[in-house]
Amino acid sequence: MATVLSVSGSPSATSRTARLLRHLDDRLTAQGHEVIPLDARSLPPEALLRADFSHPAIVEATALFERADGVVIGTPVYKAAYSGLLKSLLDLLPQYALAGKTVLPLATGGSTAHVLAIDYALRPVLSSLGAAHITPGWFTLDKDITAGDDGTLTVAPGAAEPLVQVIDQFSLALGGRPALLAATA
Repeated sequence: MATVLSVSGSPSATSRTARLLRHLDDRLTAQGHEVIPLDARSLPPEALLRADFSHPAIVEATALFERADGVVIGTPVYKAAYSGLLKSLLDLLPQYALAGKTVLPLATGGSTAHVLAIDYALRPVLSSLGAAHITPGWFTLDKDITAGDDGTLTVAPGAAEPLVQVIDQFSLALGGRPALLAATA
């Protein structure tokens, strides 16, 4: 199956975005994909802010993008756009870092007023990085994501089903049909 890089662009240590991504990673893993999580907040701030392309952590992150067949990009929405942290990371990638890759954009936010941030802010950047195929993304309201003290995550039923659908579409685009059928049987 495919190798998937699951990137959280949230700067928060208690991020609903990152928790949602890790929850969705489990579904992709169950479908037979190798999933590699990457939290942009774990990268050295000085390397991101100073655009230090040669910093070992940036070189390693770039290598993860190169290795991946598909990339899930998750971000909280601030001021109708993806996070500045994610922007800093994407700016350090080579011009065509997503060439030949299937990409799934996901976003979280406090208001449906930001639902178009995926299509008007994030999708053009992913396209400019050469993504071969950008699958339909999904925006999830913060209120629909509940994180338990024990690390569990619950997604409200109205949001859970569409998320499963976009993850499954992404998996199919990666060539995951046999594993997808087995995971849903």
